[in-house]
Amino acid sequence: MAKRGGFPGGMPGNMNNLMKQAQKMQKQMEEAQKQLEEQVVEAAAGGGAVNVKVSGKKEVLEVKLSEEVVDPDDIEMLEDLIVAATNEALRKVDELSQSSMAKLTGGLGGFGGLGF
Repeated sequence: MAKRGGFPGGMPGNMNNLMKQAQKMQKQMEEAQKQLEEQVVEAAAGGGAVNVKVSGKKEVLEVKLSEEVVDPDDIEMLEDLIVAATNEALRKVDELSQSSMAKLTGGLGGFGGLGF
């Protein structure tokens, strides 16, 4: 007669190990996220005429402009360069984040939306 309930072959122990591993990975991911938030990335546009620093929290920390890029007759170009440098810095933060998480998950891409 077949047993009812539980998992054949000792699965409850394996499930406990799996849960422990998941909790350990979640803690590692939280630590990696904290480290990422402390990082600062920098990007430039216009051959270095515009420099933008962004934190791992995706907050703009600093914008530096070279004097030669400040032309009152061409404000639109300056605006475009600021946008380009900012977007590049944000892209670098995303790459850093993906790289950090890939190291922890082994490139698995998460656990099917389980919040890990």
